[in-house]
Amino acid sequence: MSDNDRLVYSTGPDGKVTCPNCGKTPCECPEGLAGELRQRTQTEPVRVLFKKTGKGSGMTLIEKLPMHPAGKEELLKKFKKRLGAGGSVKDGVLELQGDRRAFVKTELEAAGYKVRLIG
Repeated sequence: MSDNDRLVYSTGPDGKVTCPNCGKTPCECPEGLAGELRQRTQTEPVRVLFKKTGKGSGMTLIEKLPMHPAGKEELLKKFKKRLGAGGSVKDGVLELQGDRRAFVKTELEAAGYKVRLIG
């Protein structure tokens, strides 16, 4: 290789890309609260809103979270454990049972995200 030749992109020997941080294929690095605090690149803030349903105490929805789906599952798992509430991920939107907007806002801001409360 000469000085001008440099490797731009490469896959592993079996054709799969391994993550330099976790060393797994596909990457299983936890994002959000599980990861270290770093500057986030967001085009728009994360939306946290409360939706009242016909029965029950309603749902806190977390929309437009720029995170890998596996990271969203991990983040929701931590929220559910700390709050003692149920929840799920549907179509990329995190749902938590009850009105948990204040808790979610403080936790996401501590992790470096810009957050906007809706409603």
